[in-house]
Amino acid sequence: MILVPSLECWKEGSIPSSAQWVKDPASPQHCHRDNLSDTLKKLKITAVDRTDDSLEGCLDCLLQALAQNNTETSEKIQGSGILHLFSSLLIPQSSCTAKVANIIAELAKNEFMRIPCVDAGLISPLVQLLNSKDQEVLLQTGRALGNICYDSHSLQAQLINMGVIPTLVKLLGIHCQNAALTEMCLVAFGNLAELESSKEQFASTNIAEELVKLFKKQIEHDKREMIFEVLAPLAENDAIKLQLVEAGLVECLLEIVQQKVDSDKEEDIAELKTASDLMVLLLLGDGNCIHMVDNGIVEKLMDLLDRHVEDGNVTVQHAALSALRNLAIPVVNKAKMLSAGVTEAVLKFLKSEMPPVQFKLLGTLRMLIDAQAEAAEQLGKNVKLVERLVEWCEAKDHAGVMGESNRLLSALIRHSKSKDVIKTIVQSGGIKHLVTMATSEHVIMQNEALVALALIAALELGTAEKDLESAKLVQILHRLLADERSAPEIKYNSMVLICALMGSESLHKEVQDLAFLDVVSKLRGHENKSVAQQASLTEQRLAVES
Repeated sequence: MILVPSLECWKEGSIPSSAQWVKDPASPQHCHRDNLSDTLKKLKITAVDRTDDSLEGCLDCLLQALAQNNTETSEKIQGSGILHLFSSLLIPQSSCTAKVANIIAELAKNEFMRIPCVDAGLISPLVQLLNSKDQEVLLQTGRALGNICYDSHSLQAQLINMGVIPTLVKLLGIHCQNAALTEMCLVAFGNLAELESSKEQFASTNIAEELVKLFKKQIEHDKREMIFEVLAPLAENDAIKLQLVEAGLVECLLEIVQQKVDSDKEEDIAELKTASDLMVLLLLGDGNCIHMVDNGIVEKLMDLLDRHVEDGNVTVQHAALSALRNLAIPVVNKAKMLSAGVTEAVLKFLKSEMPPVQFKLLGTLRMLIDAQAEAAEQLGKNVKLVERLVEWCEAKDHAGVMGESNRLLSALIRHSKSKDVIKTIVQSGGIKHLVTMATSEHVIMQNEALVALALIAALELGTAEKDLESAKLVQILHRLLADERSAPEIKYNSMVLICALMGSESLHKEVQDLAFLDVVSKLRGHENKSVAQQASLTEQRLAVES
């Protein structure tokens, strides 16, 4: 008998199950359904006597019957009560073990047979067989376990507790030349990785190294797709993410992006998207980001971006900018990335009309200038950039782009604390957007706007006065202070700003007309000490200046 492997295991329908036991010229005649009952009776005796030759004949007969009509044969096998005998036949030394495991795998294709297989005690001996050196036994055992536990999180969790993950990872390393076994391991990993309880076990193995090694060797799209399906859930775990980065996965993904970027083939476009998304996911988390910047990933990403400025692939632009944004999060990376010329590379995309690219471009710049005064000043004096930001602040159809533009405008002022930056923003018409941003539903954005406006009032009030007046800033501040729902930091910064506005005659008059004293005096008893203190100071200032 020749076995052609069948691998529908672990995920029903994920791998074709076309293979069966194929008749070999020297094999006994086919088992017909009418003598299936005799075979089952005979099997009861031979299973106890363990006469391998006659046992093998019975097993062949069952496999042939399952191949002809799986459902009907499975029902008969269940009805005969012999299922529990299989556990005693799953022994490493027997020549029949692979056939027994294959029968179980075939039976467990039927949903109604899965619980009976569990009740017959088949899981434990099957798990033991994963330590076998026989590749055929391993393959059929993997299929059997996969089919029994298909779609059952509780059974899959039981397998994890029984330690199948380290065993399967070891198998992947040993048998990486065996395509069928490799595939079986991958589908198993893809399912088990969905369970949170598996991540710790995966992290304690060399799964990252094995998967990257396998990935580098794969040329076929389908095989790479299978590896992607395992990598995606694993990359959500911080420990495994770092292992994947150290194993060189980001470089592999960059290579794929470069190879597939100009292809029109549907499968290449899908692979490009998957690779891009995975690359971005890997570059989340400080440890990875610092490691990758030190290893020169920034230059590779900039090179990739550079080749896609004019009519480039939006997926690639979006992914590369997303990756750069994530890399710019750790403080230690910012200066390194700025000196590598990342801002210049990113600014080339200012003319992009694609909102996803605009959004990531803005986020990358905002991350880069965080607490970097010199870079913030340089960018804030860039008239083309500031004019584009002001334009995007009105992109009502794209809330993300609009929000990020506002935040970058505010960040340029907050981090540079530069009069020149404020003048550039005033001249470009940006003040009204910062005032509107102070009314945002997001406290963090409100706060960023108020801090930026306070700096404007402190450093360049004369220049901004008219714009602040026409944007009705004083009325907005009155509303924020009077609203009980305003967060403490909003109340605090609103009062700081009111004090700063007193230097302008026209704005001072507006403050007096709106009877701020009443609103502020109520805040002296506020539960937040900072708010209460600032209320006292503001009240004194208002009283003196009235």
